[in-house]
Amino acid sequence: MTLIHSTALVDAGAKLDSSVSVGPYTVIGPHVCIDAGTKIGAHCVIDGHTTIGKNNHIFQFNSLGTIPQDKKYGGEPTELVIGDHNTIHEFCTFSLGVVAAGGVTRVGNHNWIMAYTHIAHDCHVDDHTTLANNTTLGGHVHLADWVTVGGLVGIHQFVKVGAHAMVGFGSAVSQDVPPYMLVDGNPLAVRGINSVGLSRRGFSDARIGAVKQMHRLLYRQGKSLTDARAAISVLPTDAPEAAADVALMNEFLANATRGIAR
Repeated sequence: MTLIHSTALVDAGAKLDSSVSVGPYTVIGPHVCIDAGTKIGAHCVIDGHTTIGKNNHIFQFNSLGTIPQDKKYGGEPTELVIGDHNTIHEFCTFSLGVVAAGGVTRVGNHNWIMAYTHIAHDCHVDDHTTLANNTTLGGHVHLADWVTVGGLVGIHQFVKVGAHAMVGFGSAVSQDVPPYMLVDGNPLAVRGINSVGLSRRGFSDARIGAVKQMHRLLYRQGKSLTDARAAISVLPTDAPEAAADVALMNEFLANATRGIAR
């Protein structure tokens, strides 16, 4: 208990590992569970049925697990689940889920989340994402692994952003963004592939070449989406190393529900 500041209010029902530190004036509700090594800064509010994993660093002035901004919410015991090794900077707001949408807002592992980020109800943020200042996710948004979002970006409810994609500063995202793509603007446009990000993650030249070819088929050859998908499907014949990347793209395109960014 020596790691919990004397001015913090931690409900007796909360379950905190003995190694969790809690800063001054932070309030933690009765249904909160926080695992080993996590640090909570000053003036935070953590409430609801919120589960936080190991070795997270949650800076001051955050509001996590509070009532969602959805008129359908009626006080049900919905959840916020945060994984391990996340950095959450100041003034972020993460909402609980709502029953009609599954009831769980989920943030994965190793995410770098900057100040004033809003993650609305029933969003799923996977692993290794970077969300710059003032990223705003509407309800039900899904960000896949390694997504990078620039500052002052708004992402419309139900939008999916595929793995390794990058959204540039100040963009308005109202359609699904395929994996590996680099998009920005308002209206949103695809500018190319996220080649810098792929190189940093160790993609080989052959894999990056296959991603470039997928971009050409989708955006540069005037094909319909159906024809582009058919052409993408045969790319592993010439680039077997990229078979998993092609499969990821085809799965995303098959499940895009808001149309893809063009």
